[in-house]
Amino acid sequence: MEQSPSEYSQRLEKRNQLLQSDINPYPTSFSRSHNLKSIIDEYKGMSHEDTYAESVSLSLAGRLTAKRAHGKAIFCNISDVDAQLQIYANINQLGQSMFDFLTRLDVGDFIGVTGYPFVTRRGELSIFVQEVTLLSKSLLPLPEKYHGLQDKETRYRQRYVDLISNSAIRPVFKTRSKIIHAIRSFLAESDFMEVETPVLHTIYGGAHAKPFKTFHNQMQQDLYLRIALELHLKRLIVGGFEKVFEIGRVFRNEGTSYKHNPEYTLLELYQAYSDYEDIMTLTESLISSCVRTIHDSFKISYQDTILDFSTPFRRITLDDALKEYADVSIQSSEETLLKKAQTLGLDASTKPVKGELINFIYDKAVESHLIQPTFIMDYPWETSPLAKRKPDNPDLVERFELIVNGMELANAFSELNDPIDQEIRFNQQQMARDAGWDEAQLIDDDFIQALKYGMPPTGGLGIGIDRLVMLLTDQPSIRDVLFFPHMKPIPLSTEVSS
Repeated sequence: MEQSPSEYSQRLEKRNQLLQSDINPYPTSFSRSHNLKSIIDEYKGMSHEDTYAESVSLSLAGRLTAKRAHGKAIFCNISDVDAQLQIYANINQLGQSMFDFLTRLDVGDFIGVTGYPFVTRRGELSIFVQEVTLLSKSLLPLPEKYHGLQDKETRYRQRYVDLISNSAIRPVFKTRSKIIHAIRSFLAESDFMEVETPVLHTIYGGAHAKPFKTFHNQMQQDLYLRIALELHLKRLIVGGFEKVFEIGRVFRNEGTSYKHNPEYTLLELYQAYSDYEDIMTLTESLISSCVRTIHDSFKISYQDTILDFSTPFRRITLDDALKEYADVSIQSSEETLLKKAQTLGLDASTKPVKGELINFIYDKAVESHLIQPTFIMDYPWETSPLAKRKPDNPDLVERFELIVNGMELANAFSELNDPIDQEIRFNQQQMARDAGWDEAQLIDDDFIQALKYGMPPTGGLGIGIDRLVMLLTDQPSIRDVLFFPHMKPIPLSTEVSS
């Protein structure tokens, strides 16, 4: 956001003048008796003729968002996190010195006000100012009143200004908080225990993804920011806990898009003595309960599409989905899958392994067709090295993904708990890595050792919180539900300077 050097200089001069007058432009605190919404709620029944509140003394605070001087009187608007309220002062009641002080304040300043409520002739609830205190001097002007902060790049980069000038976005982030609280409440009522696991891993795992790498100086040790929560949570199941979950940040060194950010919030949970069918039922219940809590309905509108989260959700195998939307099958030869992938845009110079080909075809030809909540079930074992094989078809694993509006919302499976099979799978993943699949799962010897102590049958689930918030707040991009999304660097010459 560009600024006029003269505006900054003028405000800086005002700050200096305050200091020279022994007025602290940044006092340590202010005691307010009410927030603005509580005043509006309490006095919403007042009329212009009412005078009963003149003996009331209210202390309120907020950001000055508008000023309108009328000779010896001044009207201002102040706002806090929930509401906006008009304040009024005149020179006779406030006194020359305090009135002049108020008129010199700038839009953007934080102020504290003491006064009593009244209603103007036009019927607007207001505060008659008896005293005003500067709480924080704003040195930069706010965006122009009627247009706000319009440029999306600037809105994402300077979210603090976006929140000031576009108050309509605040409910999105309040709803995000309510969604996370609803998830925690649901899981707590289902006897899950919330835990915390390390962010720094010596071996990254639990997903097919590229990690961010860092280094521990004292230990001279390479470390990775976690790409998933899975392997540590399953160690807790080995240790004897039966229902655990974590809501935490994970980091994947990949590109950005409307549904991808390099760091995001993930829910993972694990439940002993259950399989992916049990977790499917749990997922339906959790998601639909969350939708109902936020919208008081199982049906919501997302980008002009009605989504119905009534249970049960649709279920279809990955093989049937590939046949229906891509005219191939999991059983198709690698040659057939490669030709299909190339028609969908795969670089002809590459030759991925079969699991990658299936994933590519699914991403390009299938997922976008799945609008209503749909469970895609039963994946080839090559794509799921941590999932248990199906007893009736060992080429497949008991895994599902929940797709909504063409976007993966959840991933889950019956967890592999055979340490020998797990070790074989890790070695096969290493062969795929050696063949060029750099997102294949690394061998984690300590995890294999943990499994050798015994892990009960377990179902696991991961849900992308940011994508769920997108759906439940009708936002088109993941950047719209993150306070501070990752952005490309900009040249220093274009940044705001003081």
